[in-house]
Amino acid sequence: MKAAEVREFVLETLQEMNYDIEGVDDGSTLGPAGVDLESLAMAELAVRVEDRFGVQFAEEESEELALMTVGEFTRTVADRVGRVAGAGQPQ
Repeated sequence: MKAAEVREFVLETLQEMNYDIEGVDDGSTLGPAGVDLESLAMAELAVRVEDRFGVQFAEEESEELALMTVGEFTRTVADRVGRVAGAGQPQ
């Protein structure tokens, strides 16, 4: 899984959620001082990402996710997708 595919999905999802993504890049934080997602919006984004990519986020991770940049979040998702896909592969 490439982070670029995840990034594209995240940006499209933010736009669908009525967030202005103009100027949002890999260095933009998801929470305050960046995209400024509120906790419910962060939870919605996480659920949409879980549904699309088959990954899981623990409830305790919500604050940590909000502090991530868009780039960190997309790499985290891509890494988890890779681990999930790798776990199903025969050794």
